[in-house]
Amino acid sequence: MSTTPITDPVDEKLPIGKLTALGMQHVLVMYAGAIAVPLIVGGALHLAKSDIAFLISADLFCCGLVTLIQSLGFWHFGIRMPVMMGVTFAAVGPMVAMAGNPELTIVHIYGAVIVAGIFCMLAAPYMSRMMRFFPPVVTGTVITVIGISLMGIGINWAAGGQPIIGKLVDGVFIKIPNPDYGSPTSLGIALVVLVSILLITKYVKGFIANISVLVGMIIGFLIALAMGKISFFGLADADWFALIKPFHYGWPKFDLGSIISLCLVMIVTMIESTGMFIALGEIVGKKVDDKTLARGLRVDGLGSIIGGIFNTFPYTSFSQNIGLVGVTGVRSRYVCATAGVILMAFGLFPKMANVAASIPQFVLGGAGLVMFGMVAATGIKILAKVDFVGNRNNLFIVAVSIGAGMIPIVAPSFFDQMPAFLSTILHSGILLASAMAVLLNLFFNGKGESHNAREYAVAAAQSSDH
Repeated sequence: MSTTPITDPVDEKLPIGKLTALGMQHVLVMYAGAIAVPLIVGGALHLAKSDIAFLISADLFCCGLVTLIQSLGFWHFGIRMPVMMGVTFAAVGPMVAMAGNPELTIVHIYGAVIVAGIFCMLAAPYMSRMMRFFPPVVTGTVITVIGISLMGIGINWAAGGQPIIGKLVDGVFIKIPNPDYGSPTSLGIALVVLVSILLITKYVKGFIANISVLVGMIIGFLIALAMGKISFFGLADADWFALIKPFHYGWPKFDLGSIISLCLVMIVTMIESTGMFIALGEIVGKKVDDKTLARGLRVDGLGSIIGGIFNTFPYTSFSQNIGLVGVTGVRSRYVCATAGVILMAFGLFPKMANVAASIPQFVLGGAGLVMFGMVAATGIKILAKVDFVGNRNNLFIVAVSIGAGMIPIVAPSFFDQMPAFLSTILHSGILLASAMAVLLNLFFNGKGESHNAREYAVAAAQSSDH
């Protein structure tokens, strides 16, 4: 009888060709989000175009490096699952506020980023002990809200981007209406991408089915190219190769207020990452315990330290790629490691980054609707295992928590008159839903040693088909 050990799908090493195609699929899914923060912060700092281009290259390089650490892991770092890392949008508000302060410069931002990263690394073990406060009724609710929150991104992508866009005019970053938002061309191509993915998923088997999102985006890209909707502006001027030098703008400087604001951002990021890691664990069928979670959260901190050194910003796991894992069914962490190598190459070879950046957002939109919906569906699947009949209180936990998580989505101005320092917290639907679900679960179910333990056992038994 053969005693060959069965390789966990998360640890499966695929052929290089498959790894490259699947890795590129992950890169294209997160690329727009990866470069958005340096564009926004660079504009707020009134940097020259060449400096903003450098920020983008530095960001891509660090995205790749931190993704490698998270997915492959070393020592007490890395969750060792298929995770893509990118700059957190939660830090945009505080960093733009710093950029608007004439007494602060970009090196003050990097100083705050480095200290916040150190704080995150030190706090990670304590945050990981919160796992007992995340029974299925909480995790299912949080993951559902993550998916719903992401759907807004996918919908805007399908319409051609954001309805209001930023533009540099004479060195000043201004906001103007997006003239192409919701155009029939954008919506039509997004629909073609969506339908292509669904048709490939239903009628094609094997490896091509695993890269259905990539194939759908290629089809959309070719249609957009034929219609003259692709611009390669700046490709000729981009360098073939450029090193990312640490402390490019000088040694970091430290401002207490900036440090405190980014440390608060890292707390928000760790809570959001907790929900995302739990969601990914459900998708790939791997238990996320306290130690695993601590390793993952430490990389959020280490990534932010690396970001501050290499001229970029705080890092976190990218939830849109978690949805891609659910769509493709490919659980290998080496796929994301390969994507990390590709991102590092994009950072070191600006011409490659320029080509990838030319993909229109409406092409990404058709794929986004599938991927982000998959995250929400995973949350609903977890909630299906929760006892709503024997414990009616769980209905209230889910109802109120989802309602709280929807506030920033359906009413972005709801908290505008609250103190500015609360902005990062109150404008995160994921954080509001997480906090509400945990608190209500404590209120109705207590610390859950008995009831929640039973829910965990039931959930684990019903998840064994992974």
